[in-house]
Amino acid sequence: MNEHENDNGQVEEAPKFGTFLGVFTPSVLTILGLIMYLRFGWVVGNLGLPLTIVVVLVASSITFITGLSASAIATNMRVGVGGEYFMIAHSLGLELGGAIGIPLYFCRTLSITFYSFGLAESLIVLWPAAWGAVPVFMVQILAAIIIIVSTILSGKSASLALKLQVPIMIAVGLSLLALFIGVLTRDLRAPEVVATYRTAPEGFWYVFAVFFPAVTGFTAGIGMSGDLKDPSRSIPKGTLLAVLTGAVVYLAVPFFFSITSAIGRDTLASRGVQAWTLICIGGPLFVFAGMWGAILSSVFGSVLSGPRVLQALSLDGLAPRFLSRLSTRGQPAIATWITGALALSAVLLGDLNAVAQYVTVLFLTLYVIINLSAAVEKLVGDPSYRPTINVPWYVSLIGSAGALFVMFLLNPLACLVAAFIEVILFMYLRRRTLEKRWGDVRAGAYMSLARFALLKLKNHRPDSRNWRPHIIAFTEDVKKEADLIYIANCFNQHHGIVTVSRIVEGNLLELDIDIDHEGAEMNRVLKSKNLVGFCEVYVAPDIVTGVINIAQANGIAGLHSNTLMFGWPAKKEKLVAELEIMRTISKIEKNTLICRLRHIQKKRLNRRIDLWWGGLENNGDLMLLLAHMMRMNTAWEASRIKIHSIVESEEERVTQIESLLELIESVRIEAEAEVILRPPDTSIEDIITVSSIGADLVFMGLMIPEKDALEGYADWLIQFSEGLGSVIFVRNASRFSGSLV
Repeated sequence: MNEHENDNGQVEEAPKFGTFLGVFTPSVLTILGLIMYLRFGWVVGNLGLPLTIVVVLVASSITFITGLSASAIATNMRVGVGGEYFMIAHSLGLELGGAIGIPLYFCRTLSITFYSFGLAESLIVLWPAAWGAVPVFMVQILAAIIIIVSTILSGKSASLALKLQVPIMIAVGLSLLALFIGVLTRDLRAPEVVATYRTAPEGFWYVFAVFFPAVTGFTAGIGMSGDLKDPSRSIPKGTLLAVLTGAVVYLAVPFFFSITSAIGRDTLASRGVQAWTLICIGGPLFVFAGMWGAILSSVFGSVLSGPRVLQALSLDGLAPRFLSRLSTRGQPAIATWITGALALSAVLLGDLNAVAQYVTVLFLTLYVIINLSAAVEKLVGDPSYRPTINVPWYVSLIGSAGALFVMFLLNPLACLVAAFIEVILFMYLRRRTLEKRWGDVRAGAYMSLARFALLKLKNHRPDSRNWRPHIIAFTEDVKKEADLIYIANCFNQHHGIVTVSRIVEGNLLELDIDIDHEGAEMNRVLKSKNLVGFCEVYVAPDIVTGVINIAQANGIAGLHSNTLMFGWPAKKEKLVAELEIMRTISKIEKNTLICRLRHIQKKRLNRRIDLWWGGLENNGDLMLLLAHMMRMNTAWEASRIKIHSIVESEEERVTQIESLLELIESVRIEAEAEVILRPPDTSIEDIITVSSIGADLVFMGLMIPEKDALEGYADWLIQFSEGLGSVIFVRNASRFSGSLV
């Protein structure tokens, strides 16, 4: 049963939400929550205005960076159900995703109980004095009722639960408006600029640690990823807007607190929500409505997102499969009822304050890993990692370090316990240990890691997202063909494998050749030119047989070669041989690149890469990816990629330009498109030569000619490339032909 199937086997389409209702509303209401009402006056009263602003800016910066990292990941993939867990599992692997996702689920479940207790305790103020003292068990009863009602509403309809948050947002907004009017309609005073620590003798970092949870919770909207119409668009827009809105409010509120004369500074530093009631116009009317609404919104956010994490864990096999079943309305009903039951049972624990910090710290580990995921994706440099929001890796690492610092600031013991739990879960999910090796410790470690990685790759199903060129570059003389190896290095970005192969024609038994010495000499030349490659020397009866045998045998586990590169031969006969090789290896899904390079390593300020899009041979997707990878190199990062196409009519031109622009947007590669209407009596070759005469690098597709047409095709390639600079002829024969980018 798939995730969109109900118990009767009928496919149901769950309602989908946009940016405002699905992401912004739950996120901003979780940010503008209970701590804003209970602790903001206390922060201002102890720190004064300048240091309060510092606290807000530092705390908001950590969450903003985390929001940027989450947005970058979200814009590079179709985020499914599970929100943060889904993004981490699909970025860093299922094991680490599960190590974070399982604690995340229990944190969200316990959060339902926490917020329900908070709402129940605040509602006790309505208890009539005539009824006598409040019974001890009344808070637990109220909390249980809140959990039951919110679970029923969320389980029946996520749409209803989210729509209920709109009036809650209005109530929070009215409480803020009442605060601002209450300040501006009374006498004002100069703000206090010196920290006094009246009721916080522990100092600045203690106050910071108490305040920081106020800016967290912005991932509430991300948790609804599976219910969004367009997660890649809604998550970054809604999340970042919520974080910025929270930051603006949190900069405005302390300013108004610090300039009002309606309340003394000592009172401000010692009162919680009462400070609001003394300042706001209308007294407690607007304040309590906003506060209760904010707490209730947090309850709904946890009830909605928790079951969806459990649903995602179930879909990935980390929880029983039946938990992913949906109701007739498309809701994860079973996961919701179980989550509600767990939250309800936690009410029996009574006071949950003892574990509150552990829950907060576990949430912060999520922020650490989200930032780490974005940083690793950027550092690894997968060609498929092309997010719309581009966050430098060091910015994400700063966010990760900031979240880690706050974890230790809140509770060092809780931080260590959280890390221990997640490491144990990771080890359990991985279920594999490195074997002991004797001898040189470094060599043993490298061997174990290499073996571990190869075994993983062996069982990993290839996918276009993970594709990168593993190249065999065939050369007669490394010194003379260094440009070929340079281009191969540019394409793989130090992540793929480049094998430099030299074939010696003859019989191995008859030739007087030291293969090890020849290979070492090739390595020496590459090192002197700052090029990287695995050098190999083969003896074969002829070039064609040798290349085909090497292409079939090269590689191990998931590191099989997928692309063959040839330099431009001095004689036409060798070009014919390369084309014959291309005909053969295309049958075993190996790509072919034939390169005519002219001063390709010469430094230029503004480079241009031209790509001629034919569309008939499925070479365009590989050419575009290679051009993108070329531009990922420092020397080529300022290059312009220009996609050219030639058509025969104006109608075709309009259709083709729309198609190319749509392609450029969908693959997220910055490029220009030009569609040329072929003039009468003008050959395609002349158009290409005139258009690309100034290009530094030109990509052209290769067709597979019939065997008796090889020589004629070789003549055409020679004549055509004479008028251009550096040209790379591309034949895409991989399993991803037509869908690589």
